[in-house]
Amino acid sequence: MSEVWRPSATVAAVIEREGKFLLVEEIADGRRVLNQPAGHLDPGESLVEACARETLEETAHRFTPTALLGIYRWVYEAADVTFLRFAFTGRLDGVEEGRRLDKEIVAARWLTPAELAARRSEHRSPLVQRCVDDYLAGRRFPLEVLSREFS
Repeated sequence: MSEVWRPSATVAAVIEREGKFLLVEEIADGRRVLNQPAGHLDPGESLVEACARETLEETAHRFTPTALLGIYRWVYEAADVTFLRFAFTGRLDGVEEGRRLDKEIVAARWLTPAELAARRSEHRSPLVQRCVDDYLAGRRFPLEVLSREFS
């Protein structure tokens, strides 16, 4: 009997303030990389809730998603994993000074698009740049495009 294929559902926050984007410097697969605040959808939570939670856990910033930036598919061939990334944009609602960040997070960083592009070799995946590019192109979808959850 063959294994059932299941893509990994993830969320990401694309947050811009005064021309800079909030990113995390983190350790992944033994190397230091840049990524949007992002992570996996947990059982029982909505995509919007997961995005707000991950942003808080990784950056200490309270974030409210207000629009869907896009849905992205990426195959991480080294681990044979397919990721479905739901990227959101929205508003910052403050920062929790002194909050401990997830253990794999080195630091939260604010980078301009040029600074981010110059560090492309450090991006965790090609989705990091793609999401910023889509944000800068003005892509936004109302949260209503996500179906309500049913029990």
